[in-house]
Amino acid sequence: MVLSLLKQPGKLLAVVSLMREAKRRGVEFDDLPDEVVAARLSGRVDVTRWGLVPDVEVVVRGPVDAELDAACAAAAEGGWEPGARLLSATRGDWERREQVVRALADRAVKNGAFLQEWHDADPSNGDLAVLHAQSLLHLAWEARGAARAAQTGPAQFAAFHRLLTKAQVAAHRAAEALPEDPTPWTTLATLARGLSYDHDRFGRVWDELCAREPHHRHGHVQALQYWCRKWRGSHELMCDFATRAANASPALAALPILAALEGVEDDPKVWRSPMVRDALDVLLPRLAGEGAATKAQRSDRGLAIAALMMAERHDEAVDQFRVLGPHADGEPWQNYFPNPRLGFLQTRIEACKGARKPS
Repeated sequence: MVLSLLKQPGKLLAVVSLMREAKRRGVEFDDLPDEVVAARLSGRVDVTRWGLVPDVEVVVRGPVDAELDAACAAAAEGGWEPGARLLSATRGDWERREQVVRALADRAVKNGAFLQEWHDADPSNGDLAVLHAQSLLHLAWEARGAARAAQTGPAQFAAFHRLLTKAQVAAHRAAEALPEDPTPWTTLATLARGLSYDHDRFGRVWDELCAREPHHRHGHVQALQYWCRKWRGSHELMCDFATRAANASPALAALPILAALEGVEDDPKVWRSPMVRDALDVLLPRLAGEGAATKAQRSDRGLAIAALMMAERHDEAVDQFRVLGPHADGEPWQNYFPNPRLGFLQTRIEACKGARKPS
């Protein structure tokens, strides 16, 4: 973390102060509490005066989800039945199903014994087929690692492509087993990047997904990644896709803001663009009628915060943080900050510093 902070203008004195604090505590720099680092980097602000939860209560997870937590705990111990029951109950609730499949797939990467136990007991189960395909996808990205292509070795790429090819076969089998389920098609829309699908081939996958769920949030997020410059598209194609999606459904209003985050290096002025302003005009009224119970809602609020902060609309950003409470598990914290919790804490401080002082 030290090197990345030193590259930020105006942070040198804060870094020196933090290094001294780490020495005083007898810990490594990266082991300092996030709230200590945030205070030194952004200033000491008592965010509770604005009705925000204390720094120490902020966590990188969502609210307690008893059913999913129990299914994941059982899977970690090799038990498949709770996960099977939960997955079966999600058919038709595609957003919830995507959440459950991805959580269980993460468990399978760490310990896949429960998948084998499930297969031994019920090999033709369609939910199992869907989860198996997603698990192979997660394994593929685990094998590749999170580094940029230039820092990724040939052996990692070979394992990545081998596992993606297996995931592709498994996803098509899952789609045959459960023809109405969009989830295998989101798996295919995701692996399309790694297997370099051309536009026509991706379009066929996209048509199948939209035929089952036209406004599938996770599917649209994966498609946006496909259309960005670093994968198979361009800044213009990505922004066009995001704008069309947002115009098609208010549920996808945050997509242009996500496109802005992805494309800011291509177009630093994107935050002042009509694309982002129009997205906020739709997103904020929609969020006013919602809470933060789902990860999608928390991500939409986090993306709204990003756009509001860039527009220096600090009071409105504080309002969104107030609804988010302690949860830093969504966007943009999870994928656009090296340390999600620290990024959440720093942004809260900056929002409060720019907002009106509480009476």
